[in-house]
Amino acid sequence: MAEHTQARPPERDGGAPGEAAGAAGAAAAAAVESGADAAGGAAPDGSGAAVRGADAPGGAFAGVRVTPGAAAPPGLPAGARVWAFDAGPGAEPDLSALDDAERRRHASFLRRADRIRYGVAHAALRRLLGEMTGTAPAALRFGRRACPRCGGPHGRPVLERPAGGPEFSLSHGGELVLVAVAPGRVGVDVEPVRAVPPEPSLVERLHPAERAVVLTAPEALRSAAFTRLWTRKEAYLKGLGVGLGRALDADDVSTAVPGWHLVDLVPGNGHAGALAVESAGVVDTVGEIRERGAALP
Repeated sequence: MAEHTQARPPERDGGAPGEAAGAAGAAAAAAVESGADAAGGAAPDGSGAAVRGADAPGGAFAGVRVTPGAAAPPGLPAGARVWAFDAGPGAEPDLSALDDAERRRHASFLRRADRIRYGVAHAALRRLLGEMTGTAPAALRFGRRACPRCGGPHGRPVLERPAGGPEFSLSHGGELVLVAVAPGRVGVDVEPVRAVPPEPSLVERLHPAERAVVLTAPEALRSAAFTRLWTRKEAYLKGLGVGLGRALDADDVSTAVPGWHLVDLVPGNGHAGALAVESAGVVDTVGEIRERGAALP
C-alpha cells in the first residue's frame, strides 16, 4: 500500500517512500484529530495551538500542533481526520492482520527501524479503516487507482473491500507516522527537521516563490523552512496521486492552492507535517496545471 513511487529529499530518513506506519493497540497509537485551515489558527478549546517562529519557519505559515488525544479543532476540512503514531525503537506492531504481500514487504527491510515503521503503519491503517467500516482488519483488501500521469497501476492506494470506504494517505518520517482519512482525495506527509541546511541543488528545483521562502528564512531556521515547504508539497502531490514524479517547480505550495486545503501540522519531536484535502466541488487534475522543469529521475 505504498503511495505513488517517488524520489525522496536527501534530508529524509530511511524507509519506503510514501509508506505509512501505524501502531496496533492504544499504547502504541496516539490518536489525533487535529488540523486547521491554511492560515492556521488556535482552537478555542486549546486542543490545537497555532504556532509561529521555529514551528512556522520564516513566518510564512502558521501550524496546528498535533497533540496526542486532542479533539479536532475548528478549521479541519469536513470529514478529514489525522492520527499520529509512535514508530520509534520501542514500538512493537501487531502484524497479525497483515496480508501475505505486506508480510513479505515487512520482512524485506534490512534495517529494524524500517521494519518497525512499515509494520506499525500497516497495522494501524488496517485497524483504523476496520473500525470505520465495521470490517475485520485482516479482511480489508487494497488496490490502486490508475496513475494520473501515465495511466499505470501505481496511483493512489485505495480501499477495494469493503467498497465505499474513505480515501486515506500514509506517511512516516523519523520516528513518527501520520495517517489521514477524508471523503475525497487526501495527502499527508511528515518529515524530521534536519540539523544541516537543505541541499542547494534541491532548493533550486522548487517553485521560485518557495525558493524565496527558504532562502530568506534566518539561517538557523532554513532547514525547518525547507522541511515545512516539503511536507506541504508532498502532501499535495500525494493528494493528486502523482507523487514526486511531477516537476518540483510546477506548483507553489507556500500559499493557498486552488481547489485544495493545505493544513500545516506541528507533530513536535523535531518533525514537520502537512495535510492536503481536496476542496468540495472543485476538480483539479494534473492536465489542468502546466508542468515546468524536468521530471525527477
